Amino acid sequence: MLRMILEKAMPFAVAFFGALAATLVLTPIVREINRSLGMVDKPDPRRINKVPIPRGGGIALVLGVFVPYSVFVLVSGRPGLLASGAPPSVYWKLVALSAAIAALGYADDKFSLNPKVKLAGQIVVAALAWAWAGLGFSRLWPSLPAWLDCAMTTFWIIGAVNAFNLIDGLDGLASGLALIATLGMAGSLFLLETPTYALFYFAFAGGLVGFLRYNYNPASVFLGDSGSMFIGFTIAVLPLVSQAPNSFLVSVGVPLLAMGVPIFDTALAILRRSIRSILHTRDDSEKGNGKVMTADSDHIHHRILRATGFNQRKAAWILYAVAVFFVATGLVGMVLRSRAGGLWLFAVAVASVVVFKDMSRIELFDAGRLLNSVVRDRGTRNRRRLAKLNVPLHIAADVAALISVWFLCAWALRMPLSRAMLRVGLPLQVISTFLCLVLFGTYRTAWSRAMISNYVRLFFACAFGAAAALFVVYYTPVHFHGHTKAMALAYATSSYVGVLVVRIARGVIRDFFYALDCTRLKSRKDVSRVLVYGAGLRYRSFRRELVRTASANNRIIVGLIDDDILLRGQYIGGLQVLGTLAQAPDIIKEVNADAVVVACVVSDAWMKVIREMLAPTGVRITQFRFVEEQIEP
Repeated sequence: MLRMILEKAMPFAVAFFGALAATLVLTPIVREINRSLGMVDKPDPRRINKVPIPRGGGIALVLGVFVPYSVFVLVSGRPGLLASGAPPSVYWKLVALSAAIAALGYADDKFSLNPKVKLAGQIVVAALAWAWAGLGFSRLWPSLPAWLDCAMTTFWIIGAVNAFNLIDGLDGLASGLALIATLGMAGSLFLLETPTYALFYFAFAGGLVGFLRYNYNPASVFLGDSGSMFIGFTIAVLPLVSQAPNSFLVSVGVPLLAMGVPIFDTALAILRRSIRSILHTRDDSEKGNGKVMTADSDHIHHRILRATGFNQRKAAWILYAVAVFFVATGLVGMVLRSRAGGLWLFAVAVASVVVFKDMSRIELFDAGRLLNSVVRDRGTRNRRRLAKLNVPLHIAADVAALISVWFLCAWALRMPLSRAMLRVGLPLQVISTFLCLVLFGTYRTAWSRAMISNYVRLFFACAFGAAAALFVVYYTPVHFHGHTKAMALAYATSSYVGVLVVRIARGVIRDFFYALDCTRLKSRKDVSRVLVYGAGLRYRSFRRELVRTASANNRIIVGLIDDDILLRGQYIGGLQVLGTLAQAPDIIKEVNADAVVVACVVSDAWMKVIREMLAPTGVRITQFRFVEEQIEP
């Protein structure tokens, strides 16, 4: 029994330790060669390393993996890559393509290629992987058209290559994440009871462990583009080789989860740089040069370092832990096939929380600045264009809301969605309500300045629309299956809620981005922390002015004080009333305020009392007011 186990384990051990030993020997040699060629990353504001470190060490990883493994393949007579339907030559084609992608990266390490040239090279290699090596998703989805298979394969490979290229910003991060991904994908093959398919995975893992010996913090050599692009290419193509029909988790699911951290970072980088590129074209004073492919220092590892103050090792281990979590989720999903959907939803929920929390600091804030820039564009032509689009956009949003509400009511009332309902009932309800919205003048109302009477009119428009639809339905020759009166009543109320949401959405979005702005301002040291005295109409006007100037604002409201003791502890506009004027000195110390804004009507005598009471605190006092003044003819 033991002998049988050893015989089965021996090829995996030879593949792993052969690559490990070769990489341990080759990495110092390649490091010194690259140093002599001047391929050294020198410290600069964007880089994390504090001393010059040679780059381009990925060549040692490429040679350390393929040289001993190729010798093993030739000596043992085994196919390089075992997989159902994969010809033996696919391994040697993979060697050639890996050498090509590594050579492209090495040229970039040496000569700093134009990003477009590098992307073109990646596209060529990815396309050759489909056309020449025969790699793609056709075995997983046999009915996939050839052109779509080629496009998907090319996108899959290029995405993985650039994901690992962009995440390579900490000592040992890219190589460590690649090791976790490789072991996870190998584990999926063992769970699928095809362990022989995982032989090359062990060789690749051995090379990564050997390189980590020199790349782990404090690193003496960097992967460079030659290594990170090779890693991304290998992790992308190996699932394509080992895939089989009805093996979605092995072919796509587990690899996607294994590459979760790099993919997440890449998606944020594309979004962030695209927004900043647009901002730069609108305003030359914006930071950056307006190019999407320009590197920045807002990758996920940079953020962890800034937010936590950890060193590189701890930051890398945080990302290692996240990667292990997602890989484990995929593997457990394979074991519990009947509950895999729930595990995936759990993973997506966790990822969504992480994504939103991380995006809120940078990407969503930049998106808010872009929206604010568009809305407040002072150009006459742009403002006219926005004004012309205002009503059509309102109409489109209302129609979408009315249709959605109709389906929601039908579902709640368990009404059968027959052809008569979809062809007659739905159009009648939507069209009659929309016509009433037009007749009641709701599209001539500036809803950002609406009063209660406007909202009452909106309600009557929806109610009359539902009643009119009920009247027409009652006399129509088309037969409906009951619930018409209940549908009319439910639709009258629900349609009002739907169109109301459309009208308050702008204010909600504005306040949302203002909240994001406040989140960012809290971490800055040059921000003025304001305590507002008065929680009435003037406070709301003052807060609105801060919201309107969010992108250029350097003040943040930290609380309210008001002499109405009934308001103590209440929240107004999202801020808590902390106490009265008599308690202001203690409150100022508690919230660390450096300014007080008086946002209420006070007499000169009371203003004197305010100054005397706040004088010991040393805070700056200002007054926000709006008054009516006589203009002389």
